[in-house]
Amino acid sequence: MDTFGTLSRADELRNWPADEAGARAVQDRLRAHVRLDEAGPEPGFAGTVAGVDVAYDDERGVVAAAAVALDARTLAVVDEATAVGPVSFPYVPGLLAFREIPTVLAALDRLGHTPGLVVCDGYGLAHPRRFGLASHLGVLTGLPTLGVAKNPFVFRYEAPGPERGATSPLVDDTAAGPEEVGRALRTQRGVKPVFVSVGHRVDLDRACAHTLRLAATYRLPETTRAADALCRRALADA
Repeated sequence: MDTFGTLSRADELRNWPADEAGARAVQDRLRAHVRLDEAGPEPGFAGTVAGVDVAYDDERGVVAAAAVALDARTLAVVDEATAVGPVSFPYVPGLLAFREIPTVLAALDRLGHTPGLVVCDGYGLAHPRRFGLASHLGVLTGLPTLGVAKNPFVFRYEAPGPERGATSPLVDDTAAGPEEVGRALRTQRGVKPVFVSVGHRVDLDRACAHTLRLAATYRLPETTRAADALCRRALADA
């Protein structure tokens, strides 16, 4: 289990914030624990890559999370798990991790083994405070993580070339100047790009390479597609 100073993951969950100010303070405190000095596992490594996703029933205040582990070489599903819990944090842009992570962690813990990489349907460093869902989950688990989002959030980019594998920088225009926080990646010719960002313990080149390998047939990675379908089934069953 990864630790953060004097607090463990269990302590973080016990002290989960209930309001926007508390959540921002947690992001500011844990952001320093994001590790950007590792390349991460190579695409096609011997092991599993997990996708995580959530689905909501806002009328009942319920969230269902799914974790699906794929063989990193063959992309065959080898394990899956779900968890259902209450929505315990309000909807605030930039703070969605606080609605999702407790249930996502429960689903990950139910997998039969520890994945070598986790792919989130969301953002990592491509976040106004550089601490999106993928970074938060990575710090809490200690696992290499990356985010693959369907839209660029608040950042700008130029359309990448039309061919599969083309990229362009995802840019935040900060007071200090333009900063690359991720990349727009064309996973299939003629379809909209996805937006890849580093979460924890993986670099941006590897994050894009993993995304491209996982999106062999469709726009979205197979990890995301499998987790999305499973969490929707879990929510319906709940």
